[in-house]
Amino acid sequence: MNVYDSDRMGDVLAQEGYVATDVAADADLVILNTCHIREKAAEKVYSELGRLRSFKESGMLIAVAGCVAQAEGEEIIRRAPYVDFVVGPQSYHELPKLVSNATSLRKSAGRTSEIKTDFPAKSKFDFLPAARANGPAAFLTIQEGCDKFCAFCVVPYTRGVEFSRPVGSVLDEARQLTKGAAAEITLLGQNVNAYHGDDGGLAGLIRKLADIDGLERIRYTTSHPLDMDEDLIAAHGEVSQLMPHLHLPVQSGSDAILARMNRQHVADDYLRIIDELRATRPDIALSSDFIVGYPGETDADFESTLALVDAVGYAQAYSFKYSKRPGTPASDRDDQVPEQVKSDRLEALQNLLKRQQLEFNNDFVGQMVPVLFERRGKFPNQIAGRTPYMQAVHVNCENADEADHFLGKTLPVRIFGAFANSLGGCLETSIKQWETNLVEPARG
Repeated sequence: MNVYDSDRMGDVLAQEGYVATDVAADADLVILNTCHIREKAAEKVYSELGRLRSFKESGMLIAVAGCVAQAEGEEIIRRAPYVDFVVGPQSYHELPKLVSNATSLRKSAGRTSEIKTDFPAKSKFDFLPAARANGPAAFLTIQEGCDKFCAFCVVPYTRGVEFSRPVGSVLDEARQLTKGAAAEITLLGQNVNAYHGDDGGLAGLIRKLADIDGLERIRYTTSHPLDMDEDLIAAHGEVSQLMPHLHLPVQSGSDAILARMNRQHVADDYLRIIDELRATRPDIALSSDFIVGYPGETDADFESTLALVDAVGYAQAYSFKYSKRPGTPASDRDDQVPEQVKSDRLEALQNLLKRQQLEFNNDFVGQMVPVLFERRGKFPNQIAGRTPYMQAVHVNCENADEADHFLGKTLPVRIFGAFANSLGGCLETSIKQWETNLVEPARG
C-alpha cells in the first residue's frame, strides 16, 4: 500500500510540475513515506531525516508522510525541526497546498512546520487525479483501515476505521490502469477481504474486474481469516483471472496466543479455510505472516506455530520478532519474552519456512509456467517477472532488443533452476539455455 500511496503522491505532484528523481541531492522536495508496523521501520525515518538534513541549505523541502507521520507528527517535528511538513495517509491529496505553504514560509524567513494528520470528512480518493500505470503490474487500493483491533497492531490508530471505496470508483481506476500498461492489478487494503462496496463484497468486485478487457491477472492482499467467506473462496475456483496465490496471515499457531492477540479465531478455523481453498483450487499457493515471541508465548505455544506451518506447507511467508508498538495493549503486558528467546525462535521458524519455500520452488523445475515480465533484471539482457504463484522468475535474453520486446508480455517459460527466492528459466524460443545455462541467474 505504501508503494501505491507513493505513486499517487507522484500523480498529485505531477500536476504541479514535479517529476521524480532517484537522486536525493537533485530533489527540490523529498517525501519520506513511512510505515509504523514495526519499531525498526519507524526508527529508520529518523536516521534518514538526519541524512537529508545536509541538503536543506540548497533549499530542499523535506516532508514525512504515511503512518509514522500520523502517529508521531509532533515527535517528528521535535526530533527533526527542519522538516517542513508532516502529512498523514488520509491527507496526501492536499500535498500541493502543503508544498505551497512550506515554500511561502521559507521565502518569508518565518519557517515553521505544518502537521496535517486529521481524518477528513471526504475520502482522499474523491480528490486524486487519474491513476497512471507505471508498468505491467499495478496496485489499486480498494479498502483502508481496520476494525479488528489486534492487540499488537497500530493500523486502527494510524489508518482509522474500515473504509471501502465505491465499486464504480474502483472499476474506473482499474480501466484507467489497464488502458495504460497494466495487465495485472493487485487490490490493496489493510484488511482487503473486508471490502464492502455499494453492491457487494470482494468476490463480487473481483467478478466485475474480470470483465475488463486486457486485465489478465487479479490479486489481493492483505486478508484476515474472519473475512474469508464462502463466496470469496468460490471465486478462486471460478474466476480464471484470479491468481492461485493467497496471502492469509495467521500470526501464530497457538490458540492461547491468538486469544491474547485478539485475532478472534483459533488455529482450526484457519486450517479449515485452507482446506476449503485447496478443495476449490488445488494448486493454490499460500503465504502468511508470523509473529514470534509475543508476550506470554511459551515453548509449547511456539511448537504449536511450527506444527501449523508443517500442516499448511507455505510457498512463502514473512516472519518477525514481536515489536512493541506504543499505544497497543500488548506493549503494556508484563510478560515480555526475552530478546534472545525471540531470536532463537525466529531462526527456527525461518529455517522451516525456507525449506518449505525451496521445496515449493523445486517442484517447478522442468515445468512450463506463464510469466508476466515486469522489469529488467540486474544483469545485462535479463528480464524479471512473476508466475501466477507469485514466484520471481529471471530469464536471460539474447540481446537488449529482445529483452525490451518481451517486457510487459506474459510468456511461457521453462523453469530450469529453483532457488530460495526465485526461479531461473528460459523462453521456449531460447530453449538451448536450459542445457547450457544451469546457473542461478539471480537471488530474487
